[in-house]
Amino acid sequence: MDHAPHVHAPHTVSFAKAALAALALASISSRLAAAPPAEAPPECRAQVQIALLALAPGYAKAKRKLVAASPGTIEHAIAAYAPARFHAVSEGMLGPIRPEAHCPVDMALVFDRFCIDRYEGSLVERLPDGTVAPVSPYVTPASVGHVYLARSVKGVIPQGYISAAEAAEACKASGKRLCEPVEWRVACGGSEGYAQPYGPWRHNDKCHDSGASPMLVYHQDSMQRGWGQDELNDPRNNQLEGTVAKTGAFPDCKNDFEVYDMVGNLHEWTADPNGTFQGGYWLDTSQHGDGCAYRTISHGYDYHDYSTGFRCCADPASTADSRHVY
Repeated sequence: MDHAPHVHAPHTVSFAKAALAALALASISSRLAAAPPAEAPPECRAQVQIALLALAPGYAKAKRKLVAASPGTIEHAIAAYAPARFHAVSEGMLGPIRPEAHCPVDMALVFDRFCIDRYEGSLVERLPDGTVAPVSPYVTPASVGHVYLARSVKGVIPQGYISAAEAAEACKASGKRLCEPVEWRVACGGSEGYAQPYGPWRHNDKCHDSGASPMLVYHQDSMQRGWGQDELNDPRNNQLEGTVAKTGAFPDCKNDFEVYDMVGNLHEWTADPNGTFQGGYWLDTSQHGDGCAYRTISHGYDYHDYSTGFRCCADPASTADSRHVY
């Protein structure tokens, strides 16, 4: 599926700051066997360096089997791809290390800094009487007069057809939030910072990274004129066999934080207000960066189609917080 570029607001980080970030990352970049594509615009290459700079604190104290930025690491995968067109990305920041941090059982703790859902998000609706009702994962959530709660549950079809704005509201209603782009990548690479959730090198079929194309089955006749929102949000798309899989259906598609399906199955929205989803979906986990480095930046925060999903993050609770120990 091709996500064509769109034009959005100017980058919130100036090119001057981007250049400084690039210089700060020179020591890392010099060790990379693959640099960002030479044909990418300078501002796109600088953006890659900003992403690496944001990522670095996550592994500052980690003892890794592979040297940072060497082949097989997430830094190497990020540096190997730069978009052909510039689009703003707000990477976010990693929170502080919290002494004695802990997370809810449906979430995993990442480097004592943040919690992340173990599974791709699904929804239930909170009704006025306080009970909850199931929500179809095959349609866009109604935007007015409904309250949706995000869930992290094994063995269910995750919610597709959802925008970042809708996903953010569902996370908020559950006491969580969308992950910052940098948080998502740090979580995906596991404690070793690998390029794939399960290790340094891609292996076919460990994650749901191949399958059927519903657009060619149901909408081939409109492909030449270009698919619009009606075709891209057709509820049949994700009900076709070989499309979206249940959460946790690929047991090897996990990292050592015990977080599943971060590569493949559905794209996952992040908190970038400019619109960024990461990890790829079942038909593409390498076109816009490989594995944990994959991200699409060409759609707005309100965009949705059959391939867009999400998962939530949260700040961890800490026993030490109540003692004011930092």
